[in-house]
Amino acid sequence: MTVATSAPPSAVQQQQSRGFWLRTLHQWHWISSAVCLIGMLLFAATGITLNHAAKIEATPQVVNRQLELPAELLGQLGDRTDGNAPVPRPAVRWLDRELGISIGRRPAEWSSEEIYLSMPSPGGDAWLSIDRESGAVEYEATSRGWVSYFNDLHKGRNAGPAWGWFLDVFAVACLVFCITGLFLLHLHARQRRMTWPLVGLGLMVPLLIALILIH
Repeated sequence: MTVATSAPPSAVQQQQSRGFWLRTLHQWHWISSAVCLIGMLLFAATGITLNHAAKIEATPQVVNRQLELPAELLGQLGDRTDGNAPVPRPAVRWLDRELGISIGRRPAEWSSEEIYLSMPSPGGDAWLSIDRESGAVEYEATSRGWVSYFNDLHKGRNAGPAWGWFLDVFAVACLVFCITGLFLLHLHARQRRMTWPLVGLGLMVPLLIALILIH
C-alpha cells in the first residue's frame, strides 16, 4: 500500500507568497513609520535631554498673585470642611477670569480654614489657596522652560488623559514598525549577510552594559 505525499510548493508559488508578504510588510512598515515618525523624533530628542538633565540649566520663572474673593462668591463655597471636591462653578469662573487660568473640575482639598488646589502641568506647577474666612486668594505658578515641558511629555507626567491615549497609540505604532521591520530583515537576510550580526550587536551592547557596568 502506497501513501500519497503532497508535492512541495513550486518555485512560482514560493515567489508569489514571498512577494505577497513583502508587499504586506512594506505597507504596514511605512504606515506605522508615518504614524510614529514625529513622536519618535520627539522621544529621541527628549531622551538625550533627560539623559543629561543635570547638565541642562533652567531658571524657574515664578508668578505670585494675591486676590480677594468677592463676598457673594465666598458665601457660595458652602459648608464642606474636609475631603476633596471641585471648587463651585461661580468661584471657578471668577478665578479663571482674574488669573487667566483654566481650573475646570479639578478636585481641591477642603478644610475648615482653606481650600487648596494643586494644578501641576508639563514643565511647571501651580497652586492656589482660598482662605475660608477672609476670602484671600493666593496663587503661584512656576514654569521651568521648554526643555522641562518636553521632558515631562516624554514621561507622560501631568499631561492629562488625551496625551496618555496618544502615548498608547504611539507605542502600538512603534511595535508594528519594529515587528514588521524584523520580518523584513528576515526576508532580506539572504542578500544581506550582515543583517543578523548587526541585530545581534544591537542586542548584545546594551545587554553587556547592563550586566557589567550597571551596579
